Amino acid sequence: MKAKRSLDLIVATLMSVFLLPFFGVAAILIKLDSKGPIFFRQLRTGKNGMGFRILKFRTMTDGAEKSGLGYEMTKDDDRITSVGHKLR
Repeated sequence: MKAKRSLDLIVATLMSVFLLPFFGVAAILIKLDSKGPIFFRQLRTGKNGMGFRILKFRTMTDGAEKSGLGYEMTKDDDRITSVGHKLR
């Protein structure tokens, strides 16, 4: 178990370093493309019903889910930003 955990940490660290430039470019493009925050925070339900917050790049217009309810998304949804189309 300790070997697997160590390997997981090493791979996660290497991938983070490798992907950091991409994340920076994505953040800049999101900010230039549309008004609003770069990140989208969402409450999710995990194991045993425990809630946790997830942080992800915003690919839809700011306030696309103001009611707090998810909506069925279509292929040509007008709420998706131009950068969001590429990130998805």
